[in-house]
Amino acid sequence: MGSILWFNEISMSDLAQVGGKNASLGEMVAHLSDAGVRVPGGFATTAQAYREFLAVGGLGDRIKDALDGLDIDDVSELARVGSQIRSWIMEQPFPAELEHEIREAYATLIREDPDPDSVTWAIRSSATAEDLPDASFAGQQETYLNIGGVENVIAGVHGVFASLYNDRAIAYRVHHGFAHHEVALSAGVQRMVRADIGASGVMFTVDTETGFDRAVFVTSSYGLGEAVVQGAVNPDEFYVYKPALRQGRQAILSRTLGQKAVAMRYAGGQGLDTSTVFEKVDPADQGRFSITDQEVIELGHYAVVIEDHYGRPMDIEWARDGVDGQLYILQARPETVVSQNASQVLRRFVLRESGTELSAGRAIGQRIGTGPVRILKSVTDMERLKPGDVLVADITDPDWEPIMKRASAIVTNRGGRTCHAAIIARELGVPAVVGTGNATEVLTDGEEVTISCADGDQGVIYAGALAFEEEETHLDRMPEAPVKIMMNVGTPDQAFSFSQLPHQGVGLARLEFIINHQIGVHPRALLERDGLPERIRDAVDRKAGAYPSPREFFIRRVAEGVATIAAAFAPEQVIVRLSDFKTNEYANLIGGERYEPREENPMLGYRGASRYVSEDFRACFDMECEALRMVREEMGLENLSIMVPFVRTVNEAEEVMELMAANGLRRGENGLQVMMMCELPSNVLLADEFLDHFDGFSIGSNDMTQLVLGVDRDSDLVSHVFDERDPAVLKVLAEVIGRCRARGKYVGICGQGPSDHPDLAQWLVAQGIESVSLTPDTVVQTWLQLAGEKAE
Repeated sequence: MGSILWFNEISMSDLAQVGGKNASLGEMVAHLSDAGVRVPGGFATTAQAYREFLAVGGLGDRIKDALDGLDIDDVSELARVGSQIRSWIMEQPFPAELEHEIREAYATLIREDPDPDSVTWAIRSSATAEDLPDASFAGQQETYLNIGGVENVIAGVHGVFASLYNDRAIAYRVHHGFAHHEVALSAGVQRMVRADIGASGVMFTVDTETGFDRAVFVTSSYGLGEAVVQGAVNPDEFYVYKPALRQGRQAILSRTLGQKAVAMRYAGGQGLDTSTVFEKVDPADQGRFSITDQEVIELGHYAVVIEDHYGRPMDIEWARDGVDGQLYILQARPETVVSQNASQVLRRFVLRESGTELSAGRAIGQRIGTGPVRILKSVTDMERLKPGDVLVADITDPDWEPIMKRASAIVTNRGGRTCHAAIIARELGVPAVVGTGNATEVLTDGEEVTISCADGDQGVIYAGALAFEEEETHLDRMPEAPVKIMMNVGTPDQAFSFSQLPHQGVGLARLEFIINHQIGVHPRALLERDGLPERIRDAVDRKAGAYPSPREFFIRRVAEGVATIAAAFAPEQVIVRLSDFKTNEYANLIGGERYEPREENPMLGYRGASRYVSEDFRACFDMECEALRMVREEMGLENLSIMVPFVRTVNEAEEVMELMAANGLRRGENGLQVMMMCELPSNVLLADEFLDHFDGFSIGSNDMTQLVLGVDRDSDLVSHVFDERDPAVLKVLAEVIGRCRARGKYVGICGQGPSDHPDLAQWLVAQGIESVSLTPDTVVQTWLQLAGEKAE
């Protein structure tokens, strides 16, 4: 074998000669081009060429002697030895054959390139043990970008060879049990994609936090992707639903607009000293997504094709060329963290105390950790970090890795879910909060803190060492329950996590939670944006500016929230309740005070079905319906059912069903089931008449108890009277269950009662309830209790 191989000659069987990164590039060039996956061409030097280079003058032996006995925890000695080895490598000339073949290959590339006068190259490192399933060497060695001219390419290959002995690479190999002398280096020379004037990012074919494997997670920002990896920017984020992609349907589950305050671009030069600068992104561009929906879908298709080819979850780097506008895949390697942790034991961390919130950001790791704060301003401060400390920094990069394993948790000012700190935290199994914006300013060196990443997307830093527990659920040991056990899911950001719990679907997803979380604006303010005062109009524009119009913002964001929950629990049924804001709750949304009346008791006022059928709100209800129709018809999530809350009269029921049908949501079409919340005494007294219009009832025990006992559930003065187990309430519940059973209609319960009172759950099972929908934190306990009741 010679000193180089062309990418179209390489496959994964050449791992030992060109390393994981270059083998994967060759595999895609050779096998996935026909499937539309676009990968820039080039060539790779071989491991054999690298070893022949080290054999000259006994260089390899000198390196081995220098590393024998090195204590990598002594960061000063590690830096000294690493620097010495790199200088030896850079001082030794290439063998004549290797240099000749690089020059010949470069000449061929230039002859075949459509733009030979301005083309530049990326020189990438690929270790021969790199990207194996049990470890990822990503980021350990150097990559040189925008390299022009053959002399600079040769110098780049030389620099890549030397980078096998970066301090971080030496430490990483020791931590992961790789013998230094068994790892060789291949340098890939690849046509440069001009992402500096385009966009770039990372995508995973599995959710990086939960392991949910039916969605592709895509990040994107303007400029070079290194800014995303470093954590210098908070990128845009997208989830793409694989089943919808395969069916050719609208597949974007969610979009999250990142700040993208800066972009990494080239400052000049085309050699190893090519510099980059961070340039401010125009505020108008910050307020837009950095890639279009069409590009998100194209990337999703690439990801699925790549995953299908490799037969495992993948970690993929991509870029959009700012010159030709095309999307390219730059790297694809096996995902090595969540996909390695598949287990029949579900572990959940639960905070048992409340505390003062000091800062917050994006949660990484779904764990909780405590320890003293250690604020490091640069990599030169590394020796200050002691085992068990909470590492706090502006950002981290691979040079920090030798000491990051000491940290009990990691906190950064900047970064998104695919930044360096996030990737390392997942590998180490410690919680991290990234993108806080202010951690280095608001936290004090040495103070005890608790880092909680156990409650969805937001990670929080609390003052003090708070008590927490780790709960284990053995999923393979769950007994059969005597009733269908479903879950109440509030906001979409925890849907993937909650779907890992034992479940039989979602009995209640509250649309008002999604609107509050995803929208934050009164729907009428969105529809009447042009007539709003400037202050409110500006607030609406800040929220909705990334979407085609304020109305489209509402519809798409609601659809995204609902679709995320429906996809997470598919194919099990997900029952979404139409919005049930009270007037005081709607008034708290942006612009809400302009539209909401003041009521003495909003609990009994303008809410539920009465709101939908009113002239003032009908256009808002139309938007809700359009969002739900989009989820079912355009995305194909037909496991979605709909529930109508607070229906006072049979006439209201008829009107709401007519309005829904007019908006494309006709009960029975394409399997659509429409339920009604049974939560008023009138619903019980006229149960048969209401059931004529619905597929069944879901009992809302909160409002039913309130109205049967005449207790305002928001009043502390009479809270001691509120009890779902009161005989009067139980008599009503028994009547409802009996009427539904007699009619062959669905009957479940989604109120708080069964979650708070296991004895009530058992009583409901005895009455013949079809399903019990519980808060996630009580699902396992109640499931086991009910199964025990059945066994007795």
